[in-house]
Amino acid sequence: MTRIFIAAAVAALGLTGLAGEPDGEHDGAEWQIWAYSSAAPAPLGTNATVLALDGSVLREGTNGWTCMVGNPRPAPEGGWPTAHHAMPVCTDDVGIKWMSDFMAGKPPEIDRDTFMWMLHGDVGEDNTTAGVLNKTDAKDPSQWIESGPHLMLLPRDPSSLDGMSDDFNTGAPYVMFPGTPGAHIMIPTDGYYEYQDPQ
Repeated sequence: MTRIFIAAAVAALGLTGLAGEPDGEHDGAEWQIWAYSSAAPAPLGTNATVLALDGSVLREGTNGWTCMVGNPRPAPEGGWPTAHHAMPVCTDDVGIKWMSDFMAGKPPEIDRDTFMWMLHGDVGEDNTTAGVLNKTDAKDPSQWIESGPHLMLLPRDPSSLDGMSDDFNTGAPYVMFPGTPGAHIMIPTDGYYEYQDPQ
């Protein structure tokens, strides 16, 4: 649990991503590098590898971290309208393995806990059920959360989160997808609720 408290303290510092959104096409290299690498605090994102929509390398990094689109929905022609819509993520190789397994519908198998930054947030998730991409499909609409900036802790052993709160309304870290192989901790940062409808 010490790692959780350290991560929460780092997030509480209000670290922000890279500033200065560039002009230009959103499927172009300059905009994609800005949008995806600014999903992490600048000291991390500026040195990370950045992947394009098609998975090709836009920029080689030096720190072992990778930033890319996180939205599983098909990108519109011309690219995502905003960085928020792209749902970019920045993580290390262990996080990429977790995400690859998770997106393939398999229980993530990783060697250690890891972190994933999403400082542009996401366009919405059912907090209890993975793969629900529309609020109208949520089993319980009150469990739908459109997140602002946050940090995620991806545990090697998801059962270690059993008993932790899944209440996302308090501002405290909480569990997403509790009781499932994809369970992970969401750590809100400044602006986390800017996209959320009041409950």
